[in-house]
Amino acid sequence: MPAVPLAAISHAELRSLVLVLAASAVAAFLSRIGPRLVLPTVVVEIVLGILLGPQVFGWADAGDYIEFLSNFGLALLFFFAGIEVLAEHVPKRAIVRGTIGWTISLALGIAVGYILHGQGLDAAGWLVGIALSTTALGTLVPILSDSGAIATPLGTAVLGTGVAGEFWPITIISIFLTGVYGAATEAVLLVVFGAIVFGVAALALRARPPRLVRIMRETLHSTGQTAVRLAMALLGALVLLASDVGFDFVLGAFAAGLIVGLVLDSPEGRVVRMRLEGIGFGFLIPIYFVTTGITFDLDSLLTAHGFAIAILFLGLLLLVRGASALLWLRELGARQAAALAVFGATALPLIVASVTIGTERGAISSQVGASLIGAGMLSVLAYPLLADALARTGQWPAGPPAEDESEF
Repeated sequence: MPAVPLAAISHAELRSLVLVLAASAVAAFLSRIGPRLVLPTVVVEIVLGILLGPQVFGWADAGDYIEFLSNFGLALLFFFAGIEVLAEHVPKRAIVRGTIGWTISLALGIAVGYILHGQGLDAAGWLVGIALSTTALGTLVPILSDSGAIATPLGTAVLGTGVAGEFWPITIISIFLTGVYGAATEAVLLVVFGAIVFGVAALALRARPPRLVRIMRETLHSTGQTAVRLAMALLGALVLLASDVGFDFVLGAFAAGLIVGLVLDSPEGRVVRMRLEGIGFGFLIPIYFVTTGITFDLDSLLTAHGFAIAILFLGLLLLVRGASALLWLRELGARQAAALAVFGATALPLIVASVTIGTERGAISSQVGASLIGAGMLSVLAYPLLADALARTGQWPAGPPAEDESEF
């Protein structure tokens, strides 16, 4: 079968792709621009995307090819979020407490949403409540890893809060917002999907044919990379399965990450995870964040009304999602609990998903949707920096320890 000629990609699309790749590379350097100033890489990537996009310089557009790579990056973002839950061994008590906190945030968010709707906001109260109760765990994990905070009590609290603030909203969005078959049918399908995921996980942990294990070990440091290929195949299969039954594809990506995280929970698995992270954080995930900046509707946000609503939503994110941090106050202390509240209020990917689906259903206007996404954007830009400043007391290093390059 002949290869697709490069000419099939227009010059403008190819130029945009090169600029996106260049921005992702530059972001890695700019995030370490000073010895004491360590910016979250995702923040720099989004800002560079805004600058490259049509709202500022107009040098790059998100065409079909870039959008495909961006969606693949989003899937990998949730995939690594699932891996991180297992890799960091988040205690059950942290997940339970995070779930209780998320329930409080959801109730508070829905109440706020209906109050705003009653005051004339062109958005359904339940949709606003779901959007305000999300947490961008996939965004926070690399930030926590870069700061060295992920192994601290605060890191455990953020992971517990983030797991609940990502998993439960994904579930609700998949059942109630997609509306492919109806809530009752989709609830049953979710149980079936969960059973399939559980069965695959059990099979992956127990069924280890000696020949397959030998092949995986032999190709670990060769071009074969069998374990990496199997992980990517599982990701694709569960994303396809989730999409086919009417769920958001990120649910399948998150489930795949949980399964792979279980399998890689061993010393040998660390090498495989490094290979996967090279694909994700070195290539596709940065494309997602740069593309997010390119496609952001800056004009709508910068109108007086749109900006005012965005600032309101930004404050409500902190109020609604940060309320769950009160459950950790006694354990963490006031300063660390405040940092947890700000970390928990960092949200973007699921806000985008909620607004997209809500707009299609007529549950939110495009202008309010832009302001809500803008608030999520601002939260990613500002809240991790504020939270890190609140929490940084000299108890953890400025960055992760250097990796042993002999493994590559």
